[in-house]
Amino acid sequence: MLFRRLGAAAVASATLAFASPAFAVTEIQWWHAMTGANNDVIVKLANDFNAAQSDYKVVPTYKGGYADTMNAGIAAFRASNAPAILQVFEVGTATMMAATGAVKPVYKLMQDAGEKFDPKAYLPAITGYYSTSKGEMLSFPFNSSSTVMWVNLDALKKADITEIPKTWPQVFEDAKKLKAAGYSTCGFSNSWVTWVNLEQLSAWHNVPLASKANGLDGFDTVLEFNGPLQVKHLENLVELQKDKTYDYAGRTNTGEGRFTSGECPIYLTSSAFFGNVKAQAKFNFTAAPMPYYPDVKGAPQNSVIGGASLWVMGGKSADEYKGVAKFLTFLSDTARQVWIHKASGYLPITKAAYEKAKAEGFYKDQPYLETPLLELTNKEPTENSRGLRLGNMVQLRDVWAEEIEQALAGKKTAKQALDAAVERGNQMLRQFEKTAVR
Repeated sequence: MLFRRLGAAAVASATLAFASPAFAVTEIQWWHAMTGANNDVIVKLANDFNAAQSDYKVVPTYKGGYADTMNAGIAAFRASNAPAILQVFEVGTATMMAATGAVKPVYKLMQDAGEKFDPKAYLPAITGYYSTSKGEMLSFPFNSSSTVMWVNLDALKKADITEIPKTWPQVFEDAKKLKAAGYSTCGFSNSWVTWVNLEQLSAWHNVPLASKANGLDGFDTVLEFNGPLQVKHLENLVELQKDKTYDYAGRTNTGEGRFTSGECPIYLTSSAFFGNVKAQAKFNFTAAPMPYYPDVKGAPQNSVIGGASLWVMGGKSADEYKGVAKFLTFLSDTARQVWIHKASGYLPITKAAYEKAKAEGFYKDQPYLETPLLELTNKEPTENSRGLRLGNMVQLRDVWAEEIEQALAGKKTAKQALDAAVERGNQMLRQFEKTAVR
């Protein structure tokens, strides 16, 4: 009797042992930096993927702001407990690339997993930022935006301005009219001072920010943003700052409320500002393309993206990688990309999703949501407008902003400030080359 009971138990145990793997679910950890409504989008995407199949479970976890999330991911990799997927802001691209072994390139992941994957299906102005010079995608574009010019249409009407300005000289002229019409503390301004006035300005006019395709073709890049265009632009801002025709609003996006409050009627910042504008502005508004200098041949070119991408971390199991590949295929679905675009205000990453959104008439009532897409696709990207990939980019931006602030305060000329920003920045890049893990 005892033998029979033991035998039955053994059979049951063996049956369970053989059956268990069939019911095993592979967990895929996804660390991200999204809050509020965008966090809701992340959670829904994970839940929908988990409900669509039974082999994998994506577990999203908020890890703080962009810099905090990237630092947490790198620290976790060193401790051998990194997530499978890490959301990293665009300026962290060079840092991630330099961490050899810490990441598995997306093109290699999809190839190894046998997932259908065509890099040409994605918008080149977005994927170019995250790809090698050969077009190999290193990370997966997720939430992308670009710089646009937000305009208070009621303010323009009050100042008898009948057309939205297209060029920088027109912006300067209209800002003076707006000041005279009662907007005395700020004719126009911007957030993200270096992104708008150096990075985007250079790409939009097809002039280099740095050598080697702005660093995309090698870490041994040299900064070049102290050229005639960038110096002239900063000189204009310095002059207009004197009477508040232009008024500096800080290094990050903390000054964006100056637009929604009605204080600054023309304001350049991210297209991702849309949600706040829609919720807070008590006036008619639109988002227009960035202005350009008409005397620069070929301008405007195309803008570059902001936002973040998804990096696949190294050292994971074959099952995890197969699940991550399937999840990226899931995210690339055309209908799903359109939904993400509408739900978050971020840009669709595939050509098919953009065309579907247009065909559905999505931009008829809200044409300003198409503005960043029109900028990104205005022309085929060049070496100067594919994007940028510079080490220690967060610290670089602080140095550049510091020098711009010196010029705006009258402590340096525009040329002196940008020369110093280039010199100090090049020293930081050389240091990055020495410390980057190869």
